[in-house]
Amino acid sequence: MADREFDVVLFGATGFVGKLTAEYLVGAAPAGARIALAGRSPEKLAAVRADLGPQAADWPLVQADSNDQASLNALAARTKVVVTTVGPYLRYGLPLVEACAENGTHYADLTGEPLFIRECIDRFGERATQTGAKIVNSCGYDSIPSDLSVYQLYRRSVADNTGELTDTTLVAWLKGGVSGGTVDSGRAMMEAIAADPSKASIMSHPYSLSPDKSMDPDVGRQTDQALQRASAIDPSLHGWVSTFVMAAHNTKIVRRSNGLLGWPYGKNFRYREVMSAGSSPTAPLVAAGMAGGIVAGMAAGAVLSRVELGRKLLDRIMPKPGTGPSEKARNSGWFTMRTFANTTSGAKYVCTFAGKGDPGYQATSVMLGQAGLCLAFDQLPELAGILTPASAMGDALTDRLRKADITIEVEPA
Repeated sequence: MADREFDVVLFGATGFVGKLTAEYLVGAAPAGARIALAGRSPEKLAAVRADLGPQAADWPLVQADSNDQASLNALAARTKVVVTTVGPYLRYGLPLVEACAENGTHYADLTGEPLFIRECIDRFGERATQTGAKIVNSCGYDSIPSDLSVYQLYRRSVADNTGELTDTTLVAWLKGGVSGGTVDSGRAMMEAIAADPSKASIMSHPYSLSPDKSMDPDVGRQTDQALQRASAIDPSLHGWVSTFVMAAHNTKIVRRSNGLLGWPYGKNFRYREVMSAGSSPTAPLVAAGMAGGIVAGMAAGAVLSRVELGRKLLDRIMPKPGTGPSEKARNSGWFTMRTFANTTSGAKYVCTFAGKGDPGYQATSVMLGQAGLCLAFDQLPELAGILTPASAMGDALTDRLRKADITIEVEPA
């Protein structure tokens, strides 16, 4: 890629998270980095660039449209890396992945959509491998904390010679808002399943993103639903835990990493994610409400997505794509993920992955920005195709995020 015009192109720079990512890249990109902003409207791109200040004044603007394959092909051919915030990816993302796969261009997105990733694997995985393109999905709060936490637990177990990972559970604490884009992504998947019910198994099966079905471990039932005392996970924890809304996606990414890396976590690796419901006297009720609310909400959304009247109702009551919390609200957010792992030797570890800022916005712009820079500038494993953050960038991205003031620490438990 030495003759490419750009190092990184940010596609979707005029969107809410796109603007945040552009703002982050202004301060985080190394001197001399060749960064361009891309989207449908040159006028809107110019306005975004003007707001970024003098450091971005010379960033080129590239006009490209998700519905214009030729423009996406031309975009991908000009750059080492495309970073995209244009979702829902199931609706708008496949043509860009095709363009990057064909041109051997690295790619990073924010998808939390298993249906989209399965489409990428099936349609473009072989071609991306042939051209050397690293197509890296889920490079935001979903699913970098999950994926890198387990990867670093594995690295520590290797360093200590304590055997393979077995039962591993991530517990999430966070303060943040709900993204209109995330809600719209959920709707896109519900509508896809309504049109083709066979796709429901991709959402429900723990290994639906596996790189090799014949190698899937047989470790019994692994459920994303939870309602239990936190101390059952580790004696140091108090209160109750419940279902984590992104567990169904994150766990598939972590299991795919295990497969892509050759199953180094172990064939008895069992993984799940839960969310803290606190330790107040009402915590059990809160936990039950969280678990039941997520199930009921998904069921209601699935039913409403099947008919036009239901879709119109969802349009009226759901957050709109491209919207997000105020700067004050984003700055007041935070997240802490603690992943507890057991090993075949009996050793136990915990990985803490924590940061400041709303996880779905502020922190996500940091993670996505650093993923793009990592793909553009760091020495990485030769693995290519449809990848995960850990399999594509494991140690390099971990180092970058630590330097970006995100805590990633592994300790004996």
